[in-house]
Amino acid sequence: MNTHDWYVENRAAFVARNLDRDEEKVYRDHLRHCEECTAEVRRLEHDLAWLPMGVAPVAPAPGLVRRISAAILDRPTGWQRRAPYLLAAASLLLAVGLGVRNGVERKNLHSLLADSETRMVALEDTLSVLRGAQQVLQIPISMKGKQGGMLIFQDAGSHRWCVIVHGLPPAPAGNVYQFWFITETGMVRSVEVNAVSSRPAFLTLGMPPVPAPVMGAALTVEPAVSRSSEPEGPQLVHVTF
Repeated sequence: MNTHDWYVENRAAFVARNLDRDEEKVYRDHLRHCEECTAEVRRLEHDLAWLPMGVAPVAPAPGLVRRISAAILDRPTGWQRRAPYLLAAASLLLAVGLGVRNGVERKNLHSLLADSETRMVALEDTLSVLRGAQQVLQIPISMKGKQGGMLIFQDAGSHRWCVIVHGLPPAPAGNVYQFWFITETGMVRSVEVNAVSSRPAFLTLGMPPVPAPVMGAALTVEPAVSRSSEPEGPQLVHVTF
């Protein structure tokens, strides 16, 4: 790994303003003479600049766009940021005969690489839906004194949605947040939403395999053990287009 790899790995973190102060200064100095990184940073900033757009009954909560941007770009955690250095060190040790000596350590290294690739694919998939969205809806949600909401980015080209749920408290004990598609013939159960108030939940969903067209979406609180084809708990969101 050469010096420039660090700048490539941290483009998203720079755009999300998640670098340390000293790191950000170093990165800004680098942009003054690196056309490649400058162009890529501008592309990422352009992709995220329109996140506030939407048909919004209420204004987004303070800091929402920053939190969503940071979560989409997903600043590398400590081990992820160190991964390139660890891999380079591992290669050096292997070259001098002090490398991985057993199958367990090799398996862990392969697992680390596979996890990183999976996260990158998921990130690219989410961004592709955000970029292709023809309609953006924002619905406010109030629960237990917390003000959150749900954003739906509709990509008519790929027939997929990116759904962002933010600001909700954890679901009550024994319950889960459940996302539903609303069709002309009824509700279609989709996925559970893992709500954490400090971090938005991102869902990239394809349309359900039903003949009736999708007309809207709903979010409910359901018993964790329930697999009913119709909502049983209270509805937090019920919106049709």
